[in-house]
Amino acid sequence: MTVFDHFTRPIRNMWDHMWRILRFIVLLLIASFLLGGAVIPFGGFNTQVRAFTRDVEFDFATWTLKALGNKVSGWALSIERFIEPELQSQIVLDTLEQVRKVNQLNAELVMLYSDPTIQGRDYFSRDLKAVLQQEQALLDSMAPVAESILQNQLMDVLRDVGMDMLGQVIPPPLYQTSATPNNLIISPRTEIRQVMSISLTPGFPTDYRDAIEEKIFNKLDHAALVAPVGGIGTYPNMVMQTTDLVWLTEVIAHEWVHNFLTLRPLGVRIFTSPELYTINETTATLAGEELGLLILIKYYPDHVPPELIQPPPDSVHTQWEFEPDPDIFDFREQMRITRVEVDHLLANGEVEAAESYMETRRTFFWENGYPIRKLNQAYFAFYGAYNAAPGGGPSGEDPVGPAVVAFRESFNSLADFLNAISWVTSFEDLLDLMRT
Repeated sequence: MTVFDHFTRPIRNMWDHMWRILRFIVLLLIASFLLGGAVIPFGGFNTQVRAFTRDVEFDFATWTLKALGNKVSGWALSIERFIEPELQSQIVLDTLEQVRKVNQLNAELVMLYSDPTIQGRDYFSRDLKAVLQQEQALLDSMAPVAESILQNQLMDVLRDVGMDMLGQVIPPPLYQTSATPNNLIISPRTEIRQVMSISLTPGFPTDYRDAIEEKIFNKLDHAALVAPVGGIGTYPNMVMQTTDLVWLTEVIAHEWVHNFLTLRPLGVRIFTSPELYTINETTATLAGEELGLLILIKYYPDHVPPELIQPPPDSVHTQWEFEPDPDIFDFREQMRITRVEVDHLLANGEVEAAESYMETRRTFFWENGYPIRKLNQAYFAFYGAYNAAPGGGPSGEDPVGPAVVAFRESFNSLADFLNAISWVTSFEDLLDLMRT
């Protein structure tokens, strides 16, 4: 080896490494444009719906390219590499605290402008606005470093569980905090089935949501729901700003699992049937919860919620069981009861009776502290796909989620589970795997 080779070889290795990652980024960008944004089937119905949404549809291409540019810039600097490992987790916690501070200042500003007893709001808000601007600028400088740290921590945990190839996690975890789009979900009135999903720009008022939903109901005879989302599996992933570390670690892991599946048959086919959509979402939920907990245990042990800590393997199971308090409203059980009855009414062709029943139940939930804005077929089509928790909830008696949970329980290794289920192409395919 020449002296020149001695000095240039590390650089060539680094560029080879970056080129491999870039190729996967390109693949995921293509998949993001095709799968990560609005799911819009071709045909006349598509055109009719988009007449109501075209002006407010979210621009995924622009957002993704901008986010990718930010990540490349951060990658070139790699500031986190110069920070002592024991300080990196503290930077993440400090950033979440800064989010809380900015949120509090924003809330104070809203209150100031909402108070009818205050005159000259612009004058009295000057100091508050100046502080908010300063604190927001500080948050903007902290957030990219915290994101890079969490990305690396997720990558380390993925390596720990065996989700790497020769030390490289594919795709590398990338996410960016952002205002996330609203998701317009459309279902037939006669059954609970997502037939269309369009991502809409964030931030428009509730009355505008209602107007879109009512137009689709009255003019197209379909149920519609505009729902918020916490994260989207674009690449980089889009994740809502939060102060909740437990939620954040789970969501960035959840969305990474979608990226992983996008490169495999299960993810490619996510929108080809309701069953495959549920398998995808339930898989990402299960794996996201596990990976998020592993991040907490490894890097934030003081922030692991007690309810997430598993009992020792040799403990007596009955010591950890408890009877539910009958005086506490069980949202999940009540939602399961609602879904089962709605399915029954729709199966009998009683569409208007099902819709009347859902409105009655919405009032019931509201009276018990759960202010659901709209409860309809589209609500169940959307939330029913996340079927990892026991009891069914908005999934009712749908067997797909429980089958994914049972399949996970048949593996000791999370990596083995993900690698196996990622090749599933139908619910029947999953059932066949469970029988072997």
